[in-house]
Amino acid sequence: MPKTKDIPQVKNEKQYEALRDKGYSKGKAARIANTPDSGEKGGKSSKYEKWTKAELYEQARNVGIDGRSTMSKSELIHALRNN
Repeated sequence: MPKTKDIPQVKNEKQYEALRDKGYSKGKAARIANTPDSGEKGGKSSKYEKWTKAELYEQARNVGIDGRSTMSKSELIHALRNN
């Protein structure tokens, strides 16, 4: 019986495959491809430094960053940029 735990569930398969082709790990590619509105262009977002800690926390939750509940605002920004 295959391990389903090791197989990421992906909402945007095309983006997931493109990210994997660029060398992203399975987990990181799946997190990005599963982010709401992934693959859509044209949005403008303010810099993370202008976001509230609650907004950063919510974004970290959306992309699946572990340990976010104990992170400071600067740690959340770092994790979002480097995840």
